[in-house]
Amino acid sequence: MPDISGIWEAIKRGLGGGTKQQKLGAFIGVFTPSILTILGVILYLRTGWVVGSVGLLQALLIVVIANTVTLVSALSISAIASNMKVGAGGGYYIISRSLGIEIGAAIGIPLYLAMTLSVTLYAFGLAESMGVVWDDVPQRPVAALTVLAVALLAAKGAGVALKLQLPIMAGIVLSLVALFAGAFGSSTDTVSLMGSAVGGASFWEVFAVFFPAVTGIMAGVSLSGDLKRPSRAIPRGTIAAVLTGFVVYMIVPVVLAVSATPEELVSNNLIWFDIAGSWSFLVLWGLWGAIFASAVGSILAAPRTLEAMVDDRVLPSPLGVRLGRIDGPGVPLLVSTALALVAVALGDLDAIAPLLTMFFLTTYGTVNLVAGIEQLSGDPSYRPTFRIPWWISLAAALACFYVMYLINPIALVVAVVFEFGVYVFMRRRAMTAPWGDLRRGALMSLVRSTVIRLAKMPADPRNWRPNILLFAGDLDRNPDLARFAGWLVQDRGILTVAKLVRGPIRELSTERAEQVAALARQLEDLSVIGFAEVDIVDDFVNGAVSIAQSNGIAGIDSNTVMFGWADGEERQAEILRIVERLSYLGKSAVICRPVPRGWNDGPRQIHVWWGGLKQNGDMLVLFAHLLSLNPTWRNARIVINSIATSEMTYEVNKELLAQLTSAARIDATINVILKPDDASVADVIFEGSRNADVVLLGLRGTEPGEEVAYTRRMASLVEGLPTTLFVRNAGEFQGQLLGATMEGRVERAP
Repeated sequence: MPDISGIWEAIKRGLGGGTKQQKLGAFIGVFTPSILTILGVILYLRTGWVVGSVGLLQALLIVVIANTVTLVSALSISAIASNMKVGAGGGYYIISRSLGIEIGAAIGIPLYLAMTLSVTLYAFGLAESMGVVWDDVPQRPVAALTVLAVALLAAKGAGVALKLQLPIMAGIVLSLVALFAGAFGSSTDTVSLMGSAVGGASFWEVFAVFFPAVTGIMAGVSLSGDLKRPSRAIPRGTIAAVLTGFVVYMIVPVVLAVSATPEELVSNNLIWFDIAGSWSFLVLWGLWGAIFASAVGSILAAPRTLEAMVDDRVLPSPLGVRLGRIDGPGVPLLVSTALALVAVALGDLDAIAPLLTMFFLTTYGTVNLVAGIEQLSGDPSYRPTFRIPWWISLAAALACFYVMYLINPIALVVAVVFEFGVYVFMRRRAMTAPWGDLRRGALMSLVRSTVIRLAKMPADPRNWRPNILLFAGDLDRNPDLARFAGWLVQDRGILTVAKLVRGPIRELSTERAEQVAALARQLEDLSVIGFAEVDIVDDFVNGAVSIAQSNGIAGIDSNTVMFGWADGEERQAEILRIVERLSYLGKSAVICRPVPRGWNDGPRQIHVWWGGLKQNGDMLVLFAHLLSLNPTWRNARIVINSIATSEMTYEVNKELLAQLTSAARIDATINVILKPDDASVADVIFEGSRNADVVLLGLRGTEPGEEVAYTRRMASLVEGLPTTLFVRNAGEFQGQLLGATMEGRVERAP
């Protein structure tokens, strides 16, 4: 007995394949699997049916539309591939590295299923074509055996499997020659240009069956991990395959249309053999070879996509185990083979083709979207050697999804729901990828264009939003400070939470990144949406003023600074000095004194104490209104309190505040209090708001040297009160934030 294993090793050495170290070039690694998948089962067994069902002109239109989508997708893939080092996984790798691992998984899993089911498609095609030599061929058993055969060949490695396809390519060329030669002797009297009622299928139903013919580019792209230079091989091999396939598919329909009647084309899937006549044996060689090669290309591509998703932890690690006797993905090949065998039970060729169309169109649409967004984002890192205008890629992306809708709206919804479900599942897993993607660049580009336009637009009180810079201190000790800042800003403005660290920058800078990350985690734990910032300063007052001046960008700088209630009169006096200095710069201020305690039964109460001379009232009421819009404070009762010192001012204040709230469209209760002669302002405020949930008071300016005295005044006002916010409006829209100017007309309440 000869040594079979030795013979096999000699064949592998002669072909240059079978070793894991060998890398493939553009011709063998990309063009060969792509063109053999393109010129496969649909070319031989369904092109005649397409022409007979819709006529020659519409058949050519189908070819043009399908190849245009594929060509632009190939151009988009080429642009992306020439801009990055493409690893294993082909289309999945490109999408996941561009749009993130969640979207990569949402597209990669359907792409993998599409390539796996393609093996079943080609296996059915081979079984159907055997009707030429075997009447009543049992299609499902033959299809199953075909799946097993190509899987065994794939187990020997991509190099061996692909180089064995070179004779198959020669057979395809000879089969085309045989078809053209036979067509000269079998022409029809008339050619159906505009279609017939023979097939009974609509234009888009026929398109759905034909489109898998031009999806072969993924067979080459998915072998990216086996290529020597993917950035060069993918553009060359893919575009060459698409253009070659386009030429063939434009010629073959014409040849078939002039060689047979529409009835013959629709009823006889093996019409090629009748047209070729005595040359039909060449057609058989090309047909069987092309189908087998297409199945091999798909069975090589699918496991590599699955393996790439396992490597990224998208799928469980046991699915990616390599096996010693399989050159290439081990368990992924076995899984793909098993799925292809299960899919044999789905039915015949026509049942599987539309399903593959939906999966591939989704992938193509996403790849085109990636290429278009990459170009638009303007990332400095996007420097492809192969360029395509962004509008072409985006137009092709829209065309892909629109064609899906035209083919089958229900199938489109099912595909989108499936992919969205995968995306949501991946998001819930909270996976983090060690690579960047274009989403940041795209958002940066959008932000840039937005802030440039924003900076040119005039500011107006009606557009005012609270952009708060919170000097947080220790959030572990005082978490309610961050919560209140978040409640004032949430979904409306921007919150920046800054922690000041005093000391030399040289010594403290090494710990800054860790402190920022820790502060961001604290905000996340508190469910506060804000930006964490840690700043190193020499002293508190000058540092806070400098940071407040520089915080923000392009007209969306922080317009309000917020502090917590300081321990000690001198520290509180420092805060007042900062507030005073920032007021000259148009920065408003909030000093928050949180008081942890349980909430009152029933609707929460937000109490505002309206003054009259310091132009803080509009901001006090607006903050109360914004606070009431948050889910935590929804349906809270806003009470606007005002202190009057005489009967006359009592009536005036009540009427004017009612007019103000009505004009400002704010639902609030007006409560004007006539101050008793023997009661202080602090007594009145305590008696009126001790049972409230939060109290808002005005904050006046201070002269140099009086900060400590005013600090004591503030402390006396809040004694016994719940959480209190002192608010000072120093912005450019003092007294205008409610759309009505009432300051100075209501009697002052300290």
